[in-house]
Amino acid sequence: MSALADIARRLENIQAITDEALAHMDVEEFLDALLDRVRQVLDVDTAVVLLLDRQGRFLEATAARGIEEEVTQAAHVPVGKGFAGRVAAERRPVYIEDVASAGVFNPLLVQRGLRSLLGVPLVAGGTLVGVLHVGTLTTRRFTRDETELLQLAAARVALTVHALLTRDERAGARELQRSLVPAAPPTVPGAGLAARYRPGTASVGGDWYDVFSLPSGETGVVIGDVAGHGLSAAVVMGRMRSALRAYALESDDPAEVLARLSRKMQHFEPDAMATVLYAVCAPDLSEVRVSSAGHYAPVLAVPGSAARPLDLKTDVLIGWGEDVPRQTTAFPLPPGALLCFYTDGLVERRGGNVMDGIARLCEAVYAGPPEEVGAAVMSALIGRRSAEDDVAVLLLRRTG
Repeated sequence: MSALADIARRLENIQAITDEALAHMDVEEFLDALLDRVRQVLDVDTAVVLLLDRQGRFLEATAARGIEEEVTQAAHVPVGKGFAGRVAAERRPVYIEDVASAGVFNPLLVQRGLRSLLGVPLVAGGTLVGVLHVGTLTTRRFTRDETELLQLAAARVALTVHALLTRDERAGARELQRSLVPAAPPTVPGAGLAARYRPGTASVGGDWYDVFSLPSGETGVVIGDVAGHGLSAAVVMGRMRSALRAYALESDDPAEVLARLSRKMQHFEPDAMATVLYAVCAPDLSEVRVSSAGHYAPVLAVPGSAARPLDLKTDVLIGWGEDVPRQTTAFPLPPGALLCFYTDGLVERRGGNVMDGIARLCEAVYAGPPEEVGAAVMSALIGRRSAEDDVAVLLLRRTG
């Protein structure tokens, strides 16, 4: 058998695992099975995969065979440091003939008695995913064919790992988002409440709404949208939700609550941004005090009148501008009146005019039962359309 044919046969052996992984495995299961196969086809003593962390600073040992301590001891290597860090930084194969004299970053490699190492980068779509390296307990010079085999395997592995991580992250973000968005609005005396939440088709976003009772007998209403998508946006959304609730217990002024929230995010998570609208309803719902951090004003429908957005000044987003003044505006809420809070996915269309979307929303909103109004809004603005962005709608009606 020729060397080329032998490489092809060995690669097929690895490809079989990558095909199965997308259907039946998670990342850890796939990597464990993969490393077993790599050790077999290359006849090596150890095989390790280190994946790049979210900040792109460290390679973290995720799966290992023959040197399982890498994972159990949570070994990690800075990009650019040591053996694996050099493979990641240079994005090319790196061979070490004598580990003991090479000055590797991870002492486990020396303690385990490894002599020779071969590492290759895991790159998917031009993006570094991690590093795959193999090692032997005796001195070994890997051939050009073996290096090429490991590179070809790494290319396929990188695509599979990227797909699995994306799938798992999306599932995790969706589950986190579901846990933070109320399954149903709470009961508020004198009010009718309804909500609609429709996840986007492209990726999980950071849309959320919240309704809670305050010690004063007032009711807090929140709707917001964290910039970005995926698990990171969902995590930031959860932190903002918890922080806002805490600040709401300390101040009855919506503007002050949003100012504290923005200050907190700028200090601890300076890259995070969000639009948030916070409203506080009087105990008898006769008045609502509102402050907006870059979020669209809710639409008000009063019996006998056409619906219209509240005449509300919009302040800067959460995460922007230190000590920027924010203001709270009070509005009367007559008996039977309805407020519609919403996120931008409801009214924004790619290539469209957002004012047209708000106009259609005003035409659909009326001072009626919240559940019926919610159905009318979703029918008029969503219909059969499969929108990429999340959509959150919260309707509050004074029933007294």
